[in-house]
Amino acid sequence: MNNKKISRRNLFKVSAIAGGGLMLKLSFPANALEDGTTTLVKSSELNFYVQIASDGQITIYAPNPEMGQGIKTTLPMIIAEEMGANWDDVEVVLAPIDPAKFGMQGSGGSMSVTRNFDAMRRMGASAREMLIGAASELMEVERRDLKAEASRVIHGSGRSMSFGQLASVAAQQPVPVPEQLSFKDPRSYSIIGTSVGSVDNLVIATGLTKFGIDVDIPGMKFASYTRCPRPGGKAISFNESEIKSLPGVIDAFILQPDARSGKASMAFLDGLAALQGGVAIVGEDTWSVFSAKAKLKVSWDESGASKDQWSKMVTDARAIAVKGGGEVKLAGASVTEALSDGNNRTLEGFYEFPYVAHVCMEPMNCTVDFRKGSAGKPDSLEIWLGSQFPNQVKEIAENMLGVKQENVAVHGLRMGGGFGRRAVHDFAAEAMAISHQSGLPVKLTWTRTDDIHNDYFRVGGFENMKGALSPDGKLAAWDQHYIGFADDKGKRVIGSGLRGNELPMVAFDNARVSQTMMPVATACGAWRAPGSNTNAFVEQSFIHELANLAERDHVEFLTELMGSRRWIKDGDISALNTGRAIDVIKLAAQKAGWGKAMPEGTGLGLAFYFCHAAHVAEVAEVSVDADKNYSVKRVTVAVDVGPIISMSGAINQVQGSIVDGLSTMALQEITMQNGRIEQDNFHQYPVMRIGSTPEIDVHFIQSDNKPTGLGEPALPPLAPAVTNAIFAATGKRIRSMPLSNEGYKLV
Repeated sequence: MNNKKISRRNLFKVSAIAGGGLMLKLSFPANALEDGTTTLVKSSELNFYVQIASDGQITIYAPNPEMGQGIKTTLPMIIAEEMGANWDDVEVVLAPIDPAKFGMQGSGGSMSVTRNFDAMRRMGASAREMLIGAASELMEVERRDLKAEASRVIHGSGRSMSFGQLASVAAQQPVPVPEQLSFKDPRSYSIIGTSVGSVDNLVIATGLTKFGIDVDIPGMKFASYTRCPRPGGKAISFNESEIKSLPGVIDAFILQPDARSGKASMAFLDGLAALQGGVAIVGEDTWSVFSAKAKLKVSWDESGASKDQWSKMVTDARAIAVKGGGEVKLAGASVTEALSDGNNRTLEGFYEFPYVAHVCMEPMNCTVDFRKGSAGKPDSLEIWLGSQFPNQVKEIAENMLGVKQENVAVHGLRMGGGFGRRAVHDFAAEAMAISHQSGLPVKLTWTRTDDIHNDYFRVGGFENMKGALSPDGKLAAWDQHYIGFADDKGKRVIGSGLRGNELPMVAFDNARVSQTMMPVATACGAWRAPGSNTNAFVEQSFIHELANLAERDHVEFLTELMGSRRWIKDGDISALNTGRAIDVIKLAAQKAGWGKAMPEGTGLGLAFYFCHAAHVAEVAEVSVDADKNYSVKRVTVAVDVGPIISMSGAINQVQGSIVDGLSTMALQEITMQNGRIEQDNFHQYPVMRIGSTPEIDVHFIQSDNKPTGLGEPALPPLAPAVTNAIFAATGKRIRSMPLSNEGYKLV
């Protein structure tokens, strides 16, 4: 560096070179540097989420795993808005798996927006303040006279500098104190609330997106794994010589069960990823190992295997419903009296819902390269997979193989569907064990049959409902007996049971909730809106039954149950707000034309549900013919999840939930016979065809509450809205899913 005297602006320029080797071409409109020179610096990472290059390209790292819920687009929109960026200047990159930098990197429970909204705003506002600080220094003006807009910092006089010009100096600004940050007025938003395309649309449409199933690494081999058809069984022997002699097969061996892989620091995952006993085949390509898998002849030890049988579960549940009793979760003061009061009208109904599978478009898969340590170096693992909680696989590696977490590298990839299934890493445990035993890098891919048989299913269940109406047609008592399932330790499986804080119990004081748990060995797990996805069907259908018994309008009856407009827990975003509930119910009814004359064989059905901090009401318009062929013509949806971040993304999530809910309600069930799953593939587990998709009309109430997620809460109200509409059209009540078992055909 020469020793000539430099101005303050030059000092920043030269310090940027000496201190960081950054590369940015600085130019100052109407206020050039004293010596007329320009400086090139590389680029500047302002914080762990934002990087600005000298050409003005803004790179934002998206920390949360992407499985189609759009979070890779939504969270960066929040940062870009607060920065004052032009969205066209933004490139979004999926962040590497690094909790030290990015915190808890997970997707589940529709919590990504809720959990990250404030943090993303702080990130964006911090970047903005650093850019404004740089502009203040370089332009020698007061900060208060500057604003960030359209990827530029603009002075009141009209002078401006681009983010790219400011990047290197901005990187040297002190990071703002979070408590001192100010945020944009929502009325000035130019990105939040708009419709933008997913940042991955182009690469998805052109086939360039890399999913887990697309991974290819040097020296990689391919693997299949076959478990005992009855959960809990383990392999004794198999036709080893025959399998190893098949074309393309490198190795084949038995893996014993290993409970160590199931240990998890996340409580809801603890025990779920335990390695199940089975037979692994390693080969040169997927075709070879799948072909060999089809020729396996395994002798299984089934002495401790599941004996689950769905038909027996149904019989037992009906007997329990008649007997009554169960663990009381909520005890209304005078439920029994109201039900036995001769002046009241009473109603009883038994509801049933099946186990269902996730059937993600991309079957479970995982690529693992286990490297045995040598010359003083420890064992290490490198893992590629699509996962909702990718860092959790490091725990499996340490617990099962003894590989320290700091020696495990995880590459999180876009998921071809998750819905809760990719929160459980049993398939990753299998891939790790296979790579470890074979000494080879392997990609394990499940067949569709593996994917169904080895699923962590949405739990089935039963609910016996009783209700009483006062002489004036108001709800006088509510009695709900849930008959569900618990594991071998007596712990309720995910999605089974009630808490007593669901609607209407949470807003109605004379309710009794009880539950009885039956044992189950079949694996159960989170499935899009756990618990809510079945409870909504029961509760919202039975409310409609009571409204019909009272000969009252369903909208009036339902809103009356809400009582006064209030938070059930004051200011708690995760609690029901009866005012928000009433508003979405009335909006959905209005937009659907509630009360209009309907053609014969056509009806409107309403349902509301609150879950995942979202208030959602839906009205389905359904036509039914004499042969029980039914068509869902239109679903009108009203949603209050606070401010919408990505309008197109929000609409997509609601539409996807409607389609998913309709397909599941209409067609899908998993049954067990002596522990064995009876459905093998889509010919036995059908998925709704595109021609049956209804028109979906979505409306948002953009309240000033904190924004919450949309990946799950639009699904639960769909089934009761449709079955209530079928009742309106035909007078026939449906209390069991799927509707195909009741003789109804979706057309």
